[in-house]
Amino acid sequence: MDIRQIEYFVEVAKHLSFTKAATTLHVSQPSISKAIQNFEAELGVPLFYRSSKQLELTDAGQAVLINSMQVLESFQNLRSELTDLMQLKKGQIRIGIPPIVGAEFFSRLISYYKELYPYIEILLTEVGTKRIRQEIESGELDIGLVCSVTSSNENLETIRFLKDPLLLIVHESNPLAQKQKVQLKDLAEESFIIYRKDFILYDRIIEECSKNGFFPMIACETTQKDFFIEMVQAKLGIALLPEKLAEKIPYKSIKRIPFQEEAIHLELGITWKKNKYLPFSVREFIKLAHEYVLQ
Repeated sequence: MDIRQIEYFVEVAKHLSFTKAATTLHVSQPSISKAIQNFEAELGVPLFYRSSKQLELTDAGQAVLINSMQVLESFQNLRSELTDLMQLKKGQIRIGIPPIVGAEFFSRLISYYKELYPYIEILLTEVGTKRIRQEIESGELDIGLVCSVTSSNENLETIRFLKDPLLLIVHESNPLAQKQKVQLKDLAEESFIIYRKDFILYDRIIEECSKNGFFPMIACETTQKDFFIEMVQAKLGIALLPEKLAEKIPYKSIKRIPFQEEAIHLELGITWKKNKYLPFSVREFIKLAHEYVLQ
């Protein structure tokens, strides 16, 4: 049984004529007759009384007609729904977005997408880059906005938006605040306000400090940009923030100092799973992301 048989049956039942049904459907009469015969054989009941004068529905045919019309209505609704999805009138996209930098760097892209496709439901999950990659791999997320474009996972595709150097942010009372530039080894005796362990930047900072001969003393870990700033303002430690975030710190008492080596950068990108069917809404988001990179 297929939808074509149901469509043919309903049309014949409406006209009580194979000839008129064939004309309406723009198919040959033998094709319709064969489809109805197959339909009756599958159901195991005759659907029409066939006489020389008039074609009539059997009792079984009446029952099948009522249900067939409901099936066709549901099928048409399904086709309309799929059309809406393909035209991005409806749909859903699950996006992983990193705390601290996510809203700051990606809000314009997400806002632009929402303006273009207001009926797409955007589900944002705020987690670190490591977790984002894991959830894309497992299928829990469609797209990830990540803080590192470098990954050993060959199943993920990534494009980069920007590369932003980390700056040292320090209270003006700290002797480091007098320097024009600093080196990582200058921070060996400092207490770090640092990113949480599921953040790529946590690994990068630890790695670079180790290369310079020390493991950082960690005062606390956080996912909140404002908490970084408030802790430094309270003289409880130093922090490393992306330049574009550091520039917006409101306190004059907090100094922003670049590194001589520029060893650590925030690399913002978008990532998704390779070799997987992507819904049209997701493909369109990737397309807009490419345009966003080129702006």
